[in-house]
Amino acid sequence: MSSEVTLKNIAEALGVSAMTVSRALNNRSNVDEGTRKRVLEKAESMGYTPNLVAKSLVSRKTYTIGVVIPEITHAFFPEVVRGIEEVTYKSDYQLFLTNADEQFDREKKAIQTLRSKRVDGILISSSLTVEDYSFYKNIIQSGPEIVFFDRCIENIGASCVSVNDRSSSKQITEHLIKEHGHTKIAYLSGPQNVTIGYKRFQGYLDALRTHNIPIEDKWIIQAGFQERKGYKAMKKILAMNPDEYPESIVCVNDPCAIGAIHAIKDAGLSIPDDFAIVGFTDDVRAPLLETPLTTVHQPAYEVGKRAAQKLIQTIENEDEPAENIEVLTTLKIRSSCGCNKS
Repeated sequence: MSSEVTLKNIAEALGVSAMTVSRALNNRSNVDEGTRKRVLEKAESMGYTPNLVAKSLVSRKTYTIGVVIPEITHAFFPEVVRGIEEVTYKSDYQLFLTNADEQFDREKKAIQTLRSKRVDGILISSSLTVEDYSFYKNIIQSGPEIVFFDRCIENIGASCVSVNDRSSSKQITEHLIKEHGHTKIAYLSGPQNVTIGYKRFQGYLDALRTHNIPIEDKWIIQAGFQERKGYKAMKKILAMNPDEYPESIVCVNDPCAIGAIHAIKDAGLSIPDDFAIVGFTDDVRAPLLETPLTTVHQPAYEVGKRAAQKLIQTIENEDEPAENIEVLTTLKIRSSCGCNKS
């Protein structure tokens, strides 16, 4: 078995010191460009692999970052991870990706595993979590560094990167009111102990209050972030007498809306003639549906980039302040709301 190539081996091959090789490989400024090029070429030709364990002992860093997402099937999160990876790759950090499957116990175990691997930081989009945030507070106090994204836990000393959920939800609800004259608007909600569930519901209520539209409890249905839950929630509306039906449905996210659409079609009804419906996310499927879905476009890639940038800044600067960062959304007006745009 061949022995591992060391800095000393490269130095002897080039007739320079091991310190010069180390400086060249670590992109230090006190090495001329000609020498740096020779070192890099020789290291590659000899199959040199950096000893990250030794490097971490010196720097007290592992150059690894953990990512915890609540589910892998939602198209939003793979796009977020692409944004994260763009930043971490350029900064020479490697990723450990974990999926909590919307379960706090799995999220907790994933975070504990990442901590045991001594990652330098963790990016977390919280699952359907509990009201007691002591678990996260302990991480903030004892390390590693964390930044929340999308589903944030705010005001506990960690940075959060999200979109303007509340104002966006108000805006898309107001589209139904102002552009289509709807006053009977139902809402399929997400869990209220998750920030996006709470803020998007508040945006819906803000729109109704702004336009003096009565809030009807019977049209506010607890759903969730997945298609099957949107389907079940819509079935509850369809079980009402037809004269009690709302004119339109606002959904907490696109998978919920897609589930509701299936329920409407299974009932032999059509969109938008019987129900107008809008979502939130701009899922890759949204423009491809039989009746393309009007929704809020979340710039998932940008959310991932901003979250990764903030985490690396926090890792590399002990004085980096915690902050809430909002990435702005846009409306995607298609035909599910009754507009003729595609």
